[in-house]
Amino acid sequence: MEVGDGSSVWHLAQVREGARLGRDCVVGRGAYIGTGVRLGDSCKIQNYALVYDPAVLGDGVFVGPAAVLTNDQYPRAMNPDGSAKSAAEWTAVGVTVDSGASIGARAVCVAPVRIGAWSMVAAGAVVTRDVPAHALVVGVPARQVGWVGFAGARLREEGDLLVCPLTGQTFQTADDTIREVTP
Repeated sequence: MEVGDGSSVWHLAQVREGARLGRDCVVGRGAYIGTGVRLGDSCKIQNYALVYDPAVLGDGVFVGPAAVLTNDQYPRAMNPDGSAKSAAEWTAVGVTVDSGASIGARAVCVAPVRIGAWSMVAAGAVVTRDVPAHALVVGVPARQVGWVGFAGARLREEGDLLVCPLTGQTFQTADDTIREVTP
């Protein structure tokens, strides 16, 4: 296990062998970071979140309390013949979370999915498909209901532009994605 400078792991959290945490990460009370999980710099894994390997999280990712990033596409405890399924009889698949994305409390990301940069997964959502960068997704299964800016606020439509109410940054939509408009 590697823990970057300035990172902290709180009481009852488990960071497994082979996991790598970047600099200035916080792993909250009772959280689980699986073998081989990779966290970028400045990630926050809140209390009781479960991040199973082989998840990869970019810089500045937020994983809310009790959120789960799964790793088994076909979960079974036993084989069709009734024998116990061993660890060698399944292939772990991961969730990839790009830089700046946030996953709300008790959300579930069902592997394999990619959560795009600076996107926002609402609390309680169940993500079963890839989430575009800056998308706001909600519900079960999660569906896109809007866009969020770099500050995490939902963008407002103003004519042909999307505007962040917190920063004033402006964006334009293009082919199911957005791009920042530079002044």
